[in-house]
Amino acid sequence: MNKSELVSSIAETAGLTKADAAKALDATVAAITGAMTKGDSVAIIGFGTFKVGDRAARTGRNPQTGAEMQIPAARVPKFTAGKALKDSVNG
Repeated sequence: MNKSELVSSIAETAGLTKADAAKALDATVAAITGAMTKGDSVAIIGFGTFKVGDRAARTGRNPQTGAEMQIPAARVPKFTAGKALKDSVNG
């Protein structure tokens, strides 16, 4: 499912126009992104938790040359599925 299909599904389910559904989806994504940028986590009960994790610096290899290279530390987005989502996918 891509974004336009998701917008259509939201519009149909919530009884909104596609334009309103797109605005709602964009606002939701912006709110989650904004919270994660500050380092906060966003928990949606029954769906899951979006949070920021830290990945340590490490040594990697260039696959073409085999030369070692340093990969810097980074903050990475993570998503942990909630129980209700896991149950609906598995059941």
